[in-house]
Amino acid sequence: MTQYNYTVVVERDEDGLYVASCPALQGCYTQGETYEEAMENIKDAIKLHIQARKDLGEPIPIEQTLEKVEIIEPYEAETSKA
Repeated sequence: MTQYNYTVVVERDEDGLYVASCPALQGCYTQGETYEEAMENIKDAIKLHIQARKDLGEPIPIEQTLEKVEIIEPYEAETSKA
């Protein structure tokens, strides 16, 4: 059995739905009325995406690294004075 680990992004849209996507798997996204539902749905979507790639003989993308960037607001743009 192969284990895959992917980063999932969950955002809330303007209608209040939670939209989940897996950036490493192009086109792999879903939604849910709750965060928990969106997470369950994206797990199913990832499984289906991987299976479809296998059926088509396509490689399964492996996420190599994950970097986090922290942005603290408010911030001011750097200006240079000549």
